[in-house]
Amino acid sequence: MLKRRKLRNDESTENHERWLVSYADFITLLFAFFIVMYAISSINEGKYRVLSHSLVSAFKSSNTSNLTSVQSAEFTPIHISQSKQIDSIKPIDELSSRKAKKQEKMQSMAKNILHALEPLVKDGQVRVTQSTLGITVEINASVLFSPGQAKLAENSSLALQAVAHVIKDHEHEIHVEGHTDNLPIHTENFPSNWELSTARASSVVRLFVENGVEAGRLTAVGYGENRPIETNETPEGRKRNRRVAVMILATDPDKVTEIPITKDLKIEE
Repeated sequence: MLKRRKLRNDESTENHERWLVSYADFITLLFAFFIVMYAISSINEGKYRVLSHSLVSAFKSSNTSNLTSVQSAEFTPIHISQSKQIDSIKPIDELSSRKAKKQEKMQSMAKNILHALEPLVKDGQVRVTQSTLGITVEINASVLFSPGQAKLAENSSLALQAVAHVIKDHEHEIHVEGHTDNLPIHTENFPSNWELSTARASSVVRLFVENGVEAGRLTAVGYGENRPIETNETPEGRKRNRRVAVMILATDPDKVTEIPITKDLKIEE
């Protein structure tokens, strides 16, 4: 009777929640696993290799020497990764340095042009501006040409020669643009403002070439009255629109690659 009662007491004190210990261990391991995964969310090859070795060693219960070798291998891939990052930064720094030098060079050129044309700039006959596209020297047509003519006046060559002296030793491409007002013209030499504006731009280009500017860098363009910068309703606005713009481009001209298309071109009859 006493033995049966003792057995009942032992059964009543038995712990039925021992499974919580195993469950808690499992949750702890799972939590540690996700912490490791979060820590290496920015994966590189070295860290991934270290993780794989660590997991294999942990699950195989490898000895301490293996763990030490894995830990020592952790540092080599990191140094390689850092060196690659440094190498990738160098081209960016060099590009920024070249861009800064080009900007300084363009600013120096703009200052030299302003200094050379200072009297005309003060009189409002010449405007020099600089933007990301380059330097624009806007010269009033009355300074360069007689009304309705495309031949450079004698006193105008000095101003253009000063500009040519500044730009001739540089490699930048130069566009010379001719512009007119909207008053129609119809003469034997110039049937329209197109011809007049183009001939004026060509006269400026010819003078630049004669003063040492490489011809391959120069382009003459005539826009006629189609790109006004002021209204043509007033004499002042028309005077402003009659101009020659010398544009010194900041970037090198794009190299055009010809792509043959005749091979695959099909013409439907």
